[in-house]
Amino acid sequence: MDGTTELLSISAFARRVGLAPSALRFYDDCRVLRPAWVDGATGYRFYSPAQEARAALLRSLREAGLPLAEVTVVLDGPDREGREVLERHLERMRDQTQTAMAAIAAALRSLPAAGRITEARIGGAELASAIRQVVPAAASDVEFPALGCVLIEIDDGEVRLVATDRHRLSMRVLRPTALDGEACRLLVHAADLIELGRWAARVHQVTIQVGPDGARAHGTSESRVLMTADGLFPAYREMLSALATPEYRVIVDRLALRDAVSSHAGTARIALSFADDQLAVSLADRSNAITLPAVCHEDLPQWIGFDPDVLAPALEASVGPDVLLEISTVDRPVVVRSADQGSFTTLAMPVALNTAS
Repeated sequence: MDGTTELLSISAFARRVGLAPSALRFYDDCRVLRPAWVDGATGYRFYSPAQEARAALLRSLREAGLPLAEVTVVLDGPDREGREVLERHLERMRDQTQTAMAAIAAALRSLPAAGRITEARIGGAELASAIRQVVPAAASDVEFPALGCVLIEIDDGEVRLVATDRHRLSMRVLRPTALDGEACRLLVHAADLIELGRWAARVHQVTIQVGPDGARAHGTSESRVLMTADGLFPAYREMLSALATPEYRVIVDRLALRDAVSSHAGTARIALSFADDQLAVSLADRSNAITLPAVCHEDLPQWIGFDPDVLAPALEASVGPDVLLEISTVDRPVVVRSADQGSFTTLAMPVALNTAS
């Protein structure tokens, strides 16, 4: 000490930089922010005003959630490494924020507004058709009860029915003739929804009503209680938005493809490929191939495997005479939809083909 440098006590320095004295002691012990001088007799720590910038940056990085080991790289490492650390942390924070926002939005959609009633009016035949299409994708897995349910979601001027068994996901979008109230969602057991569909098929208009006292479906002269279930349904919106842009598309006669796939029912897997405006369906070893005329936007360079018990129901439940298959890679979900009617969409998970096949 030469007496010319102004030093600050730990309390004064803490007030200047917005850090608690206990935090300064901790950073001293970690060798991240050492005092300018320590009194050998008393052990008191003193800091220089020149250390304020380092302390302020340290505080900001810790408030941003940067681990201490990475803080030291930013403070003392090469500029290039410090920049890389900050960019990686920024990407992590973006991902965490998006995940949190999606989870909160899903939770909000699941809660009806207090005291408010949401009503959506749909054609009975249309609702019955949607139920027939979506229910087959629900699971019978008791380990995850929510997968045995169909999600009914009223939001953005639409009524969506969604079901998944983890191997496929089916969604039908309905446009209500009338809609009033807040966005909401409910889970209904697939078996109960089948009964509702049979009833709805005989009703001209069905009004789905969701409120604090539960959910009901009203017809012209009678109504049905919708027995809802608790549980967390998979974040299907995030799943759909995460799909890669399809690289390969093929349009083929839906019933012809269904019959070709069904002809291999009982086998563990089948193989599909398409090129030169033809689609081939065969066993996994490429035997017993059935060739169908198709419209190929791009030729699929390799075979893709499916469980016929997953793909056939997806084709059966689809709509329209032609089906469109959209493929990004052979190990990512394949979109199965009508070639000209976009209200029903199914995702089907491929399966690995034997490397020897």
